[in-house]
Amino acid sequence: MLMALDQFAFGLSTLAYSELQRQTAWKHRNTSRVGARDARQFVGPGDDTISLQGILAPELTGTLASLDQLRAMADAGDAYALVDGAGRVYGAFVIESIAENQSFHTKDGTPRRIEFTIGLTRVDDSLAKSWRGGQ
Repeated sequence: MLMALDQFAFGLSTLAYSELQRQTAWKHRNTSRVGARDARQFVGPGDDTISLQGILAPELTGTLASLDQLRAMADAGDAYALVDGAGRVYGAFVIESIAENQSFHTKDGTPRRIEFTIGLTRVDDSLAKSWRGGQ
């Protein structure tokens, strides 16, 4: 298992990503001053986003149903605990976007290759469904 988003486990049998990009920001507010640089004050954490990119090849690895399952989770609007395979807890994340690019279709229209990108954004940890007892 590469990573788990609540009960969805990213891996070769479901949906394996090949690239993880994370961007974390912090908020600093500024106040103008005459004859000097702006004064800045740290006011807290900003956005923390993760982008997972990969290729799904249903004949070799992963399933088409995996993207459908993630879309259903996103439709619910819930926050989910994100934990990597080594046990590192990233926090509570919501699914903000799923993009896919299908190619090499069979004669019935089933794609043999799907490039995907999943956008996750961190929210307050108290919102994670699994940490609230599955409510």
